[in-house]
Formats: sequence, structure tokens, C-alpha cells
Amino acid sequence: MSHNFDPTVLREYDIRGIIGETLGAEDARAIGRGFATLLTRAGGKTVAVGYDGRTSSTMLEEALVEGLNASGCDAIRVGMGPTPMLYYAAASAEEVDGGIQITGSHNPANYNGFKMVFQGRPFFGEDILTIGRMAAEGDWDNGTGTSEHRDVMDAYIERMLKGLDGVDLTAMSGLKIAWDNGNGAAGPALEALAARLPGEHHLLFTEVDGNFPNHHPDPTVEANLEDLRAVVAEKNLDFGVAFDGDGDRIGAIDGQGRVIWGDQLLMIYAEDLLQRMPGSTIIADVKASRALFDHVAKLGGQPVMWKTGHSLIKSKMKETGSPLAGEMSGHVFFADDYYGYDDALYAGIRLLTASARLGKSVTELRSEMPAMVNTPEMRFQVDESRKFAAIDEVKARLADSPAVVDGTDGVRVTNDDGWWLLRASNTQDVLVARAESETEAGLERLMAQIDEQLAASGLERGESVGH
Repeated sequence: MSHNFDPTVLREYDIRGIIGETLGAEDARAIGRGFATLLTRAGGKTVAVGYDGRTSSTMLEEALVEGLNASGCDAIRVGMGPTPMLYYAAASAEEVDGGIQITGSHNPANYNGFKMVFQGRPFFGEDILTIGRMAAEGDWDNGTGTSEHRDVMDAYIERMLKGLDGVDLTAMSGLKIAWDNGNGAAGPALEALAARLPGEHHLLFTEVDGNFPNHHPDPTVEANLEDLRAVVAEKNLDFGVAFDGDGDRIGAIDGQGRVIWGDQLLMIYAEDLLQRMPGSTIIADVKASRALFDHVAKLGGQPVMWKTGHSLIKSKMKETGSPLAGEMSGHVFFADDYYGYDDALYAGIRLLTASARLGKSVTELRSEMPAMVNTPEMRFQVDESRKFAAIDEVKARLADSPAVVDGTDGVRVTNDDGWWLLRASNTQDVLVARAESETEAGLERLMAQIDEQLAASGLERGESVGH
């Protein structure tokens, strides 16, 4: 018995496809069999399984558990909730050796997928390709596993509330905050959490609805923050927080309705953390602002620029012992007194506590940041066979450049005008570009340099494409 996946489904950081077209129950069963086989061969036995609020998630969960059981693994089914609740179940229970969350994250309603943890580490890249090869060859062990339901929601909420330990709760009791769940899987957890937090809380769209009737659950797209912005303005709140569909990415606005982007959130978190853990290594991806890296250095921290991708960042944290890392996409990882995974609900708590500990409002913290002029993340189609080659060509041409060229992930070029980035996406046939300067004129010159390099490789930016 073997199984062949649609080639578009096995991706760098997760497994993801379109229900009824590229992803279905047979795929979920094969994922369960492959994951269980790898885990049992590595000496593991028990897998925590969770799922998001999409209409297809329960069907995939049922098939996944069948696959896990058929190859000898026991399944602990934690039910519907945000991805970080599944991560919590995998990290906090001693008997759990791995975890799988069924989620389509921020993708359209007809998508779904799987995010995985294997013996405490991210499961991605070559691991996912191995699942595909094993399925094609039918290289699965046979066995019999058990299945039990376990409610971890209350324990998960209690664990997040430990983030308030040692904080002056009276300083937080006057805070007024809006939370936009976007009908994602974090709704019930958010309701339970907000009821326990000091301050005044206004909750939007906590009803879980996999059709996302109010707005798309991607807080990195400014248009999706309009409902949050309206509530903050109307009720004169201190700030607002938004989640993606599975609750592992955070977005935020301040009291004036200004977006606090992922790297700016990291500046706030770093300022708070470095007071308590001086000299710490803080990691951010290559798309982050120079202002962040400068801010961390100025505060006595060790800034590290690393590759984009939540699995890659988590791995780098373990390697360096970093207590804090983040990405422009809103994944933020706390390992100082948390588990080092990306949890948007916990990140929301940490925004409250940072404000309280620093004695400044979130709006004040946002206002202190330097005014940089930058582009959004631009993504444009490039043939799969050309995307990495083009980046190598750019690097070769810039080998003797007087500018500072960083090749950590693609090519990031820093000069007197600021910096620009070109990198190949790990998940799509696109190149990603971004630039940042202190002036509009500087930004134009940087964009011209990007266009010049693309032209030299026979490419052009064209229209930006979505995720």
C-alpha cells in the first residue's frame, strides 16, 4: 500500500493544500502513517493532535488519527483550538513525543494543512519531503495505537497567565484593549483569557467560523485591521491586538490607529526583556527594519539577523540560546519564561506587561520609534527554476560592491541610503523584495538598484502577487 501526494502540498514549513483538489482524507491518513513510523523508529509513541475551525478540519483530524494509530502511535486529541494550544499540549505533557495541528492558518477558507512538532523540535523541510517519499514507497510500519480526548484549554490559559507574574497589576488595571480574533480558532481561548486579565477588554469576532465572514484572518494585511481600528478609535482604547486564523501570528495597532508591524513589536518586547536579561541574543528575520537591530544593540543586546521562516527561527533560537525572536509576519517566540514557540495570545499578554513594566503606553512606545520610509513586502512571480539562480547572480555581481552585502537569506544590501532585500521564497515560485530608507528619495534610489539587478538577470518586478 502506498500513496502519492499532489506535489504542491509538501511545502517547506508545513503541508498545505486545497480541500477536494489537492488535499483530502487519504492524504491525512498517509501523513499520520509516515509521522507515526518516523516517531516510533525514533523511540516515540504518543502524538498530540489539534485542529482549527475550518469546515474540513474534523474530517482531516479523523483520518490523521486513523493513520497514526495504524502505524502504532497513540493519539491525544485536544480538539479545536489555536495552534499554540497544540504546541502547549506537546511541550507540557511528559508522555507526548510529537504534535500535529490541522490548520490552514491565514489561507482562504477552502485551504487546510498540517503543522508539526517532532520530539520537541520543528518538523519541516527535509522532514516533510521524507513523509512524501515514505508514502510513495509504502514505507510504513504497522501497529495498533489508542486514541483519547483530553481537554487542555484551562491548563493552557493558566500557563499563559503566568506571564503576569511579578508585574504590577494595578498598573495594568487601567488599560483598555481591543482584541480581533477574525473568527479564527483562538476565539474560545481568547474569551477565557480576557476574562482573567486586568483591565477592560473589547472582543471582536470570537465566534469560530471557518468561512471568515467578517474579514480575512491575516493581521499583516492592513485592510484586515480596519474593524480593530474603528473600535479603538470609537471607544478611545489604549491599543488593539489581532490574530491570524490559527492564533500563532499577532498584529497590533496603537491608540492612534497606527499599525505596529512585526519588527516594531519586537522592539517593544526587546526593550522589556533586555532590562531583565541584559546582553541577550535577539533574533529577527532578514525582512526586519534596521531600526530594530540598532535598537537591540543600543540596549546592550546581541542582534542576530536570520532566515525567514518560523521553523528556521525556532531552530536558530535553540542553537544560540536566544530568549526572544520574531518575524515581520507576526510570529513572535518567547523562550525567557515560555516554551519558545509562536503564540499570538501570549504575545498579546506580553504587550500588556511590557507597557506596564516600561511605564509607557503602547502609543508612546510606538511614537519613540524612528520614522523609517519602507516598502511593503513585494512578491513577484519568477519561474521556479530561476528564483534561486537569480539570487546567486545578484550576489556574484555585488561581490566587489562597496555596500555591505549580507547573504544570510537571499541578498540584503546596506548602503548610505538604507537597505534593500531580494530573496527567493521557500514556499512559492516568487522572489520577495523589500527596501527601507530614512527619505523618500533614498527609497527611490534603493528601488532603482533592485530593478537594475533584476534587469541584469533578465527579470522585472511586475505586479506584486499575494501569499
